[in-house]
Amino acid sequence: MLLINIFTVVLLVPVLVESLEPALNDDVLGLIVFKADLVDPDAKLSSWNEDDENPCNWVGVKCYPRTSRRSFNRVSELLLTNFYLSGHIGTKSLLSLSFLSLLSLSNNNFTGSISPLLSQLESLRFLDLSQNGLSGPIPREFFQQCTKSLRAVSFANNYLTGSLPDSLSSCSSLETLNLSSNQLSGQLPSGLWFLSSLRSLDLSDNQFEGEIPMGVENSFALKAINLSQNKLTGLLPQNIGNCMLLRTIDFADNFLYGSLPESMRKLGFCTSLSLGGNSLTGEIPEWIADMKSLEIIDISANNFSGLISNSLGSLRSLKEMNLSKNVLTGRLPESLLNCVNLMSLDVDHNLLTGGFPSWIFKLELKRISLSGNRLTGTVEFPPTATASYGTLQVLDLSFNLLSGEIPFIVGNFGSLQVLNLSSNSLTGSIPASVGRLNTTLVIDFSHNQLNGSIPSDIGGAVSLQVLRLENNFLTGIVPTGIENCSSLTSLDLSRNNFTGPIPAAFSNLTNLESIDLSINQFNGSLPKQLTNLSHLSTFNVSYNHLQGVLPVGGFFNTIPASSVAGNPSLCGSVVKHACSDVHNKPIVLDPHSSDSSHGSLSSDILHKRIVLSISSFIAIGAGVFIALGVVTVSILNLLARASMENSAAAPKKSGGDDFSHSHSTTEANYGKLVMFSGHADFTSGTQALLNKDCELGRAGFGAVYRTNTKEGSFVAIKKLNLSCLIKSREIFEREIKELGQISHPNLVALLGYYWSPSLQLLINEYICGGSLYKHIHEGQSKSCLSWEERFNIVLGTAKGLAHLHQLNIIHYNIKSTNVLIDGSGDPKLGDFGLARLLLVLDRYTLSRKTQSALGYMAPEFACQTVKITEKCDVYGFGILTLEVVTGKRPAEYMEDDVVVLCDLVRRALDEGSVEECIDHNLHGNYPVEEAIPVVKLGLICASQVPSNRPDMEEFVLMHKNFFIFASPSIPPHVGNNCFTLLGQK
Repeated sequence: MLLINIFTVVLLVPVLVESLEPALNDDVLGLIVFKADLVDPDAKLSSWNEDDENPCNWVGVKCYPRTSRRSFNRVSELLLTNFYLSGHIGTKSLLSLSFLSLLSLSNNNFTGSISPLLSQLESLRFLDLSQNGLSGPIPREFFQQCTKSLRAVSFANNYLTGSLPDSLSSCSSLETLNLSSNQLSGQLPSGLWFLSSLRSLDLSDNQFEGEIPMGVENSFALKAINLSQNKLTGLLPQNIGNCMLLRTIDFADNFLYGSLPESMRKLGFCTSLSLGGNSLTGEIPEWIADMKSLEIIDISANNFSGLISNSLGSLRSLKEMNLSKNVLTGRLPESLLNCVNLMSLDVDHNLLTGGFPSWIFKLELKRISLSGNRLTGTVEFPPTATASYGTLQVLDLSFNLLSGEIPFIVGNFGSLQVLNLSSNSLTGSIPASVGRLNTTLVIDFSHNQLNGSIPSDIGGAVSLQVLRLENNFLTGIVPTGIENCSSLTSLDLSRNNFTGPIPAAFSNLTNLESIDLSINQFNGSLPKQLTNLSHLSTFNVSYNHLQGVLPVGGFFNTIPASSVAGNPSLCGSVVKHACSDVHNKPIVLDPHSSDSSHGSLSSDILHKRIVLSISSFIAIGAGVFIALGVVTVSILNLLARASMENSAAAPKKSGGDDFSHSHSTTEANYGKLVMFSGHADFTSGTQALLNKDCELGRAGFGAVYRTNTKEGSFVAIKKLNLSCLIKSREIFEREIKELGQISHPNLVALLGYYWSPSLQLLINEYICGGSLYKHIHEGQSKSCLSWEERFNIVLGTAKGLAHLHQLNIIHYNIKSTNVLIDGSGDPKLGDFGLARLLLVLDRYTLSRKTQSALGYMAPEFACQTVKITEKCDVYGFGILTLEVVTGKRPAEYMEDDVVVLCDLVRRALDEGSVEECIDHNLHGNYPVEEAIPVVKLGLICASQVPSNRPDMEEFVLMHKNFFIFASPSIPPHVGNNCFTLLGQK
């Protein structure tokens, strides 16, 4: 019998082998067909050969070992990760791999959709198609027909769209599901938590919305859940604590609200809790200590309030703690010293108070961020060796109220990469020990009160990439040793008092991308070697005392004029100052400007210029020249007047105008008249311009007359003083036409102009209500304005000025005589843009032309090192606001004293008596809760420091929301400026 059985087996072996051969060929054939659909740029699959008996030695292919009888030499795994393959996934060809248990095609360039046929791979346990270019929805059939063997699916990092199919709950054997970083949307299916075998769920970085479905406690096997970076709303799952195996929880960056569910205290195995970027509220609970395995806690960017719980010190496994961007108060608890494994501590942008917690350096921290709080006192580092000296990489104490000096021992932090002490009140000098920070990439000491010079040892910080020292009181020269900081990409030394030449050593810093040396006392010429800095994109040396020729080449070929402005002795094409024709600036006197007792500031500037820059000989010659000029202008005016009287009624038409609706009239005898829209025939003729009875007023740029047109309407015509004005007709017309295109309900419209070499006129709309000055200070109109009218005048003027600033136009001459009130009581700002007509736009000429605006002029006009910007207008507007509310002039001249309105109001605010400053003519008929904030806004605009003044757009927003200090709609940086100024009073 035994012999018969042996004989039978011997006979059957060839039959068994023959029956296996087709199966082996099926695997080879299936993979060859699969390869045929692919693009293989690096020939990764070159070992795949259809003549092979089996594919087990092919790259990326694994087969079952010999110990497996049934599936011996059958393909079990296909691992083609990072092969740079592209094309569509040929699912049908893979169906022949009937023993395939793992398919990984991740990190390739496959496109197309996911085929539902993948669910027919009956032996498949692990499917990874992540990091490709797959698109379209997830087919419903894929999960509905998934096999009982399927354990893990990853479609992460693709372009999948649509909702998550309800059929997902059918895949009961699924343990891991990763659909992160796609474009999936809709609500999460309610059956999600019925996957009783689910251990890891990652749906992060999609567009899921709605509430998190209830029933998470049914997924009792869950160990990791990540729903971050979606649009989920509602409360955190209240019963999440019943998933007691949870290790990782990440619900960050959604719209969740409410407090932490107390059931979380059961999660004793949880190592990572990330809830940042939501709207969660409440206090940090004491029971947080029950989550004793926590290594990472991130509740940043929420609305948690109250004290930081001492119980956090019980989390001895804690490595990273991020409580930043909340409203936490009180002190940092010293109990954190028990967190001996803590490496990162971030509590920035809260409301923490108290002294600087020097005890934190006893921990082996790598990152400390306490910025944006209210910490006070001095910065103290332990004098003896501590753990942090060797481990600390980031120290950020910026935006606090710290004072005192920077400790010399700061150089002991041997691993420090970022040192940020900016925006405090630190004093003293920069310690020489910073030269020992040879691993530091960023040093930021800006916006403090540091003095002294940059230490010569700074060159020891050889890894330095960013050095910011702006807005201090630093002096001296820049040490040449800075050239050793060869990695430097950004250098900001602006707004200090540095002197001496700009070092040629800067040219050795070949990685520099940005240099700001503006508003200092640098002198000498610009080193020509700077043109070798090939990476430089920003270079600002404005408002120094530089001289000589601007270098040519490199970034200097495209440098904006603003980057070198305020250096009057520089020459070159950029500054429009020819180097071969350098002369002292001549005296420019305006015979039409009136002598005013308010002009002491301008007189001082004029006297200084005469004494310092004009010799007696040149003064005599200039006087003769001016006398001749006055005579010449007078004769030309007489001729022009006679000519216009003779022919004003019969103008000859001419073409050629840039405006589609303009009307242009030219007469050979007297010049060119252009109206931007429609026609205007002056019935009283241009004789009205010489008639005193028609004069409305005079200012630095000329007299204003009223005249009527043939249609019966009135216009206001400004006769420009010729002194200092542009003489070129082309330039004059170009500037005027740009101003003529400006249209805003709170700006006086420019209707046209007249130009001749001897007479230049601007034709404006006529505003019947007169000036704001008249309504506040003169005659029967004096102070008759109601509070509502004053409020609207301030707001309307702000809107008009904001519109000018959007067009990059600085007014230069904000005052109540330039604000006109129309028949509806609305304000219109006039005389804008006239400074653009000046031949030379500098402080001296502007102060002469705007001398009647004394009291409105920003302090920058008296400081040669500060740039004149839109913030000068903001200052004048702030004074105007105070004038409207108080009814007082910007400066009142007594017998032996001058009362400055801004100082008067600020002092009253300090003393708590600001209501006494409000115009008594209002007789108390105004809401105090509105008036006082408007006064404060005026003071903010009139800050002595330009950077503290808001932009006009910001003011409009603040004025509309006059309850700014309680309003969450105001931009944070605006609020900070307001609080800073009012804190300083």
